[in-house]
Amino acid sequence: MLAKPRPLDRIVDVEAGIAAEAAGLDALYGHLNPLQIIERSTREIFRGGIAAVSSFGADSAVLLHMIAEIDRTLPVIFLDTGKHFEETLGYRDALAADFGLTDIRVIKPEEAALERVDPTGNLNETNTDACCNVRKVEPLARGVEPFRAWFTGRKRFQASTRAALPVFEAVGSRIRINPLAHWTTSDQAAYMRAHALRENPLVAYGYLSIGCFPCTQPVQPGEDARSGRWAGHAKTECGIHLSGLEKSLTDASL
Repeated sequence: MLAKPRPLDRIVDVEAGIAAEAAGLDALYGHLNPLQIIERSTREIFRGGIAAVSSFGADSAVLLHMIAEIDRTLPVIFLDTGKHFEETLGYRDALAADFGLTDIRVIKPEEAALERVDPTGNLNETNTDACCNVRKVEPLARGVEPFRAWFTGRKRFQASTRAALPVFEAVGSRIRINPLAHWTTSDQAAYMRAHALRENPLVAYGYLSIGCFPCTQPVQPGEDARSGRWAGHAKTECGIHLSGLEKSLTDASL
């Protein structure tokens, strides 16, 4: 008699299937231009089951403008960590108005979790990973849980850790899509100029990658765009793009 599949076995099988699907999609469509990728993903491949995740940071306007060209009603998930620059919150509202985006979903950390692990609000000073987990990773897992896939604005040029970034990639039982993965800084700047897109006001002060205000500083000349994040720490990603999110996405509580 065959053994009854365990829950973990089912999760592994699903994730293996999603990984194969992501690799297949990347081979078929990864070479298309960003607008084609967004349109194909939104209207065909993941119709009715896709969202976008945006930080409304230094590079966010391009992806959001493209999404608005295809579907202004597409859900856009924004993580309100409670530690954003005021300029970022204002920029979020301004871009939503500029592009006519109608479904901005603001996701916040759970109050009970903050009270448990960060009661003083200063956890970032002693444990940046734990701070990101409670303020970003777990909230994002809740935000994308209803969807089969989501868009991000990540690009290969942003950091050495993203040099091999695919357009379609598996994250647990879902697929993350990076339509701008192949773009360069020149591509980004040219699109911003061509469409007269509003820039995050912090960029003018040297903030080329913008996260929470306690852990973000201006980028120094010659450094990559993400060098201003967690400066002085051996940390380059908050965790929402790493395996911590995969764990949250397959957690039994979701």
